Amino acid sequence: MKLSRRRFLTISAAFAAMPATAHAAHWQGRAFGADVSLTLRGPRDAAEVALREARALLVQIEALFSLYDPASALVALNRTGTLSRPDARFVELMEAADHAHGVTGGLFDPTVQPLWAALAGGQDADVARGLIGWERVRFDPSRIALGQGQALTFNGIAQGYATAEIDDELVARGLTDTLVNIGEHRGLGGPWTRGIEDPVHGRLGMRTITQGAIATSSATATMLGAGGHILHSHARPLWSTVSVEAARATVADSLSTAMVLATRDQIATITARADVHRVTLVDFEGNLTTI
Repeated sequence: MKLSRRRFLTISAAFAAMPATAHAAHWQGRAFGADVSLTLRGPRDAAEVALREARALLVQIEALFSLYDPASALVALNRTGTLSRPDARFVELMEAADHAHGVTGGLFDPTVQPLWAALAGGQDADVARGLIGWERVRFDPSRIALGQGQALTFNGIAQGYATAEIDDELVARGLTDTLVNIGEHRGLGGPWTRGIEDPVHGRLGMRTITQGAIATSSATATMLGAGGHILHSHARPLWSTVSVEAARATVADSLSTAMVLATRDQIATITARADVHRVTLVDFEGNLTTI
């Protein structure tokens, strides 16, 4: 079984029985280069308004962090090396990335973008690898500055951030039965059932969400050169697939990315440091372990 995306949480839940007054609002679209969806259950007027507002918020977030949008703030930062007076949400995501970098002992590092570009373009990977280093990035509410030659990718955290922000918006509007899928999943109410799948070994488990987030990363979901797309200056993938369950999708997203590169001991340390509920590991032989 070969899947083309690095996220492997299949949409497998059927709608549960709802009161006659409830309304199901659903939207499917594209964001961050992938298929996304929103499902809300509640009073018709409230659900439809919340769905429109959530879609508008997604457009705003993608305009900040997407590498697919040449006009995004992230593309501008990568092009010039600096970003003055950044949007507060950009600073917030930088802080989340900084936290993930610290918690994972540097395994989560958004400065891998030059290496990704080099491998995709058949260029010198060693030169690009030398540009990696989150510690050379400087940021505060007034300015973000990259090191010489650096560029960022938020593909290992931005989808989780968007999921969390949209979930917060829906909760603030009084919705209590929602499923947000912006590459990562955050469910409330439900129950919502998701399958954990590996690109080689297929479906290996099921998870039910009633209040929390799940993010799944796989080393070989997208091939880049001779290897997978989860990159680092020196670490290499040790797991085929990692699924992380946490309260916040931002945390689940960043940690699932980093844990693909982590040993069992490192994963235990990361789990103890972070707000993680459960970690599911799939090795390259297809064996599944839950922590």
